[in-house]
Amino acid sequence: MKNEVNYSREHLLYLSGVKKKTVWVNVIRVAVLVLLLSLWELSAQCNWINPFITSSPSRILKAIAELYENGTLFYHVGTTLWETLVGFFIAVGLGYGIALLLWWSEAFRRISEPYFVVLNALPKIALGPLVIIWCGTGSGAIVFMTVLIGIIVAILNMLNGFMATDENKLLLMKSMGATKLQILTKLVIPSSLPNFISMLKINVGMAWIGSIMGEYIVSKAGIGYLIVYGGQVFKLDLVMSAVFILCILAALMYAAVALLEKSVIKNR
Repeated sequence: MKNEVNYSREHLLYLSGVKKKTVWVNVIRVAVLVLLLSLWELSAQCNWINPFITSSPSRILKAIAELYENGTLFYHVGTTLWETLVGFFIAVGLGYGIALLLWWSEAFRRISEPYFVVLNALPKIALGPLVIIWCGTGSGAIVFMTVLIGIIVAILNMLNGFMATDENKLLLMKSMGATKLQILTKLVIPSSLPNFISMLKINVGMAWIGSIMGEYIVSKAGIGYLIVYGGQVFKLDLVMSAVFILCILAALMYAAVALLEKSVIKNR
């Protein structure tokens, strides 16, 4: 027999209010987006703005349709998506592992932490020529740039999460004779789960920045390539279309992380 939970009338009213507020927030979000797109389209149609420079929603849809008709839409989208996902998972995996090593060894952490801070502050675009020399002009260079941008962020965020573990709980486990490995697996990693989710959310943006930046430097296909090519030949509709596609892909990737967060919270 399933356990039934009886809520008070006040609590049910509160839950109903929260649900209604969430619905209204989502409705207003959609309404604002529709309003902005409508104003943009109206301004372009009435020549209040120059559609050649600013494009318009209808011109963007037309440019996307042209990419689909000539068979290059999914090729460019798939190229950038593959490079972004590979770089994202490598950066997250390596960053998490290095952060664990830094937590495990205080000496290693004290020696290397300043270098990670400096590398995080370094403009990665300055390493572009070196990346081309090291990795060539293919997708490997773009993936490497994506990893380079995301890995330091992953390391620093996860290290902060590991170091923020409750000192009282650490002392309690040590007093009970727990080994360092047990402390890591039973306390440090579980308590740093919110930081891990936060790191994933941040690295979603970092991954797209890295892949597009890499395609700016060296690419023959991808969304970044479309942006660069469109700018060079003054096809600004193509540029705006690529940016629009990029926004959708980034939003979907962020939504996937948000779903993971809800699943983790529900199962905790």
